[in-house]
Amino acid sequence: MTDISFPEGFIWGTATAAHQIEGGNVNNDWWAWEHDPATHCVEVSGDACDSFNRYPEDIALVAGLGLTSYRFSLEWSRIEPEEGEFSRVALDHYRRMAATCHEHGILPVVTFHHFTHPRWLSRVGTWEAPHAPDRFARFCERATAHFGDLIGLACTLNEPNVVATMGWRHGLFPPGVRDRDRRDAVNEALIGAHRLGVEAIRSGPGDAGVGLTLSMTDYQLQPGGEEWLERLRRPSEDVFLEATAGDDFIGVQTYTRARVGPDGSMGGEEGVPTTQMGYEFWPEALEGTIRRAWDKTGGLPVYVTENGIGTDDDPSRIEYVSRALAGVRRCLDSGIDVRGYFYWSLLDNFEWVLGYGPTFGMVAVDRGSFERQPKPSSAWLGEIARTNGL
Repeated sequence: MTDISFPEGFIWGTATAAHQIEGGNVNNDWWAWEHDPATHCVEVSGDACDSFNRYPEDIALVAGLGLTSYRFSLEWSRIEPEEGEFSRVALDHYRRMAATCHEHGILPVVTFHHFTHPRWLSRVGTWEAPHAPDRFARFCERATAHFGDLIGLACTLNEPNVVATMGWRHGLFPPGVRDRDRRDAVNEALIGAHRLGVEAIRSGPGDAGVGLTLSMTDYQLQPGGEEWLERLRRPSEDVFLEATAGDDFIGVQTYTRARVGPDGSMGGEEGVPTTQMGYEFWPEALEGTIRRAWDKTGGLPVYVTENGIGTDDDPSRIEYVSRALAGVRRCLDSGIDVRGYFYWSLLDNFEWVLGYGPTFGMVAVDRGSFERQPKPSSAWLGEIARTNGL
C-alpha cells in the first residue's frame, strides 16, 4: 500500500455504546432479555466494563492515543427510568462525560439511542406503541436542553435497521418477533422517531450537526439475484437512507459484504477468511457502502461512525483498518465528502447475544479487575490520527 493522507480537519475517533460498556443497566429491555433463559444470549452484561464509573479513564485513553473524537451513547432508561420521570443525576452524569471530552480536546459525538429501551416503553410495545416516536423526541429534547451546548455531533438512532430487523423480523433482539409486516411498521415508527428527534435536538441549546447511523452491507449482485437484492436491501437500508432529507450527515457503519444470487444471500466465498462474528474478512466493503450512501442521500456528508473487526489477532485488525482506510481515500478522491472515521470499538465489550466472546476493541479489558490494556493497534491508529495519514 502506498502512503495516503486525509484532508485537514478529518476527524479520527472511536466509538462505544452505553449498554455494552457501562454495566448495571438493569432498567432496560436488554437486561431483561439477556436474563431470560428462553433467549439465545450466551451470557449477561453484568458490570460490563464499569465505564459508567470509569469514563474519565476511557476518555483520557482516547486522548492519549491521539484521537480527536469519542462517540458514546446515552442510556435512555437511566435518564427516564419511568415514563415522564427524568433523572437529574443521570443527565448530570452525561453532561460530565461531554465536558470531560472537551477538557481533553476531544469532540463528543453523542448517540441518543443505541439498541436499548426503558422497560416502561417495552411493556407497551416499544416501537409498536403509537406514542413511541413522540416519547423519543421528548427524551431527545430533555437531554439536549441539559447538555446540548457541549455536543459536537448528534446521532439520533444507532442502526435503526438492526433494531427493526433483529427485533421484529429475526427475533434475536427484544421483543423477539418474527413478522415481516410488523418489522415494516417498526421501520416507519423509527423513521418518524428520527425526524422528530432531529427537530428536538435542533431546538438547542447548541448547534451540533444531526444525523442517523445506518448498518450497511456491501451487497454484491451475482447473476440472477436482482429480485432478492431488492427484497433484502430496501427494508434494511433504502427506506432509512431516503428518510435523511434535511439531515446534516449520514453515519455509515460497515463490517463486511454479502453476495446475493437467485436464492438470496449466498454465504461466504470459499477461501475468504472469516472473523469472530462469522463475517467475511472484507474491509473493501466500506468503500462500496460509502459510495451508495452518498448516492442515495443526494450527497449528504458522510462520517464512518463504525468500522472494525472482531478478532483476537491484532495484526489482522491493523490489516483490516488499513485496507478500509484505503477505500475511504478512494472515495475522497472521487469527490465524496467523507469527514471522519470512528473505529468500533474502543474497548472489548458486551456484544449483545454473543456476550463477551467477540473482541472488537483496540483496548482489552480484564474481566475481573476492569484494567484497560491497550493493544498495539491502538497506538497504530493513534499515530494515523496524529499524522492524518498512513
